[in-house]
Amino acid sequence: MNTLKKEVEVTAETMALVAKVNDFGKVITEVMMMDGTHEVPVHPGKMIDDACKFFASSLAGRTEGTKQVSGFTHKPPIVISQSMGMYFFPITSPKRKDCTWIAHAHIQSIHSVDGYNTIMRFSNGTAITLPVSKGVIANQIQRTAQFRFLLESRIKHSSPYTAEKVAEPFA
Repeated sequence: MNTLKKEVEVTAETMALVAKVNDFGKVITEVMMMDGTHEVPVHPGKMIDDACKFFASSLAGRTEGTKQVSGFTHKPPIVISQSMGMYFFPITSPKRKDCTWIAHAHIQSIHSVDGYNTIMRFSNGTAITLPVSKGVIANQIQRTAQFRFLLESRIKHSSPYTAEKVAEPFA
């Protein structure tokens, strides 16, 4: 059931932020959560940026981070929270207000409809039809997995935090 809400937080339970156009021609977001769907009166990119800011960054900062870690510059996947497993990817240019964002962790399967559209099924059994080819979606899924691996390897192999490395340790 779709419920109109002024605000919905992007969490680890968020499966997709789907761009929709309302009756007034404004791009809004259909937020697909594990337990239901809500409509929010802002575009998906704004919701992604706000979620990044909640975790002390921004969409621009996360995009730059992705570029530094993986070299991806075109439709880059991003991490909102590495510790919570919140990795998202755009299905079109993230500069577009009508760009839909997908949570990597909740994808169960993808199936081509006609070469131009793809059905994506999520871990809770719900599905959406995306207006891009299966090849585009498969590539974005693979790039997100590669980015996740590179980032988590970097974190795993970095030196552990010690108090001696802090500029001003507490006495």
